Amino acid sequence: MTTRQTGATAPTTVRELAVEGAYEFTPKVFPDGRGLFVTTYQQPLFARATGHAFPVFQTCQSHSRRGVVRGVHFTSTPPGMAKHVYCGRGRALDFVVDLRVGSPTFGRWDTVQLGQDTFRSTYLPVGVGHVFVALEDDTTMVYLMSGPYVAENELAVSPLDPALGLPVMLDGVEPILSERDVAAPTLAQALEAGILPDYETCLALEAAL
Repeated sequence: MTTRQTGATAPTTVRELAVEGAYEFTPKVFPDGRGLFVTTYQQPLFARATGHAFPVFQTCQSHSRRGVVRGVHFTSTPPGMAKHVYCGRGRALDFVVDLRVGSPTFGRWDTVQLGQDTFRSTYLPVGVGHVFVALEDDTTMVYLMSGPYVAENELAVSPLDPALGLPVMLDGVEPILSERDVAAPTLAQALEAGILPDYETCLALEAAL
């Protein structure tokens, strides 16, 4: 993993995560007596840091109470989808999970704490799964997406899969999951079912963004 500064007037620290192609961005926050100002995404800066573009097709957001776990979500590939995620309010423990069959980091994950103090964000390339646990009530997550949300293309792997070992359990709080995520297969079951993204296909789709 490497860390570097990008940008002249509003420096952003960029860190490569343990999942190949995934990044953490920490922008400069400008507070004053009125509140604060922050730039959460800049296309030229992103392209310089990662070596490729990220066209924003759609933005979405979710609101969650403490203990809510959303994920591990990914998109059928093709069409595939890349995501840029930050927390606009509250705090969340955000995870990137490599679901790309054939990837040198397949099955590996990394985590970043996102929140309204740092406005740190994560970039998930095509084929990489996303999950977070809300650490506070009224946690708001904002998603920039490279393609449209199509319900039938959205798939999931269980965030409670012991083989993944994701630390999504909070002290004194039972994890709150949707019915879809409760019923999601383990990583091994998803691999056997043939629903996980192919690494080379993901790279080709990423290059074509």
